[in-house]
Amino acid sequence: MRQHVNPLSSNFHEIERIPSLIEIFGDSKSNLHLDIGCAGGEFLFDLALVNNSWNYLGIEIREKLVKTAKLKVCETEIKNLYFVFGNAINILNDVENKFIIKNLKSISFNFPDPWFKKRHFKRRVIQPEFINNLSNLLQKGSLIFIKTDVKDLFDYMNCTILNNLNFQAIDKKDFNYSGSFNPNKIQTKREKYVIVNELDIFESIYIKI
Repeated sequence: MRQHVNPLSSNFHEIERIPSLIEIFGDSKSNLHLDIGCAGGEFLFDLALVNNSWNYLGIEIREKLVKTAKLKVCETEIKNLYFVFGNAINILNDVENKFIIKNLKSISFNFPDPWFKKRHFKRRVIQPEFINNLSNLLQKGSLIFIKTDVKDLFDYMNCTILNNLNFQAIDKKDFNYSGSFNPNKIQTKREKYVIVNELDIFESIYIKI
């Protein structure tokens, strides 16, 4: 079940400051991956444990899930994982947090809220202004991964990203996952549900050129 939280609410105007990479990771020079809409973080925990040559950052809009995930990080003493609460667009557009985008190797949007009604499209996490911001700050060669079980949402995200000429789609069949943020192709909780129920998955990879 999707839990709706209006990202445009005034509750998210206050921005959480992200500490420096040296403060939050054991090895601040490791490749950095950002998962936007990470929910309870199960996907990132799995990644961080099996792929400790990467650092993982998760942003989630539901505060309770972030608090639980942060507590789990402390209990398990994982040094390559960090969680942030809030609206990802507001957080990453904040001048004090722009260093995060500049240090990213890749970003994933896994099964984001589709916001089906047209009047709610402005609540979708992938927006033209946000993609433009990413295109200006991401390093060349940085990757964006999108994945959803909603065809209309995929078409919307795909069109929005490709409308920015700094991004180019990569043929998924030719992509080598071995050196990526997810070398073992670990699946999110939602992806496992979709596969079990034999639903379609729509996904694409884009590179900053």
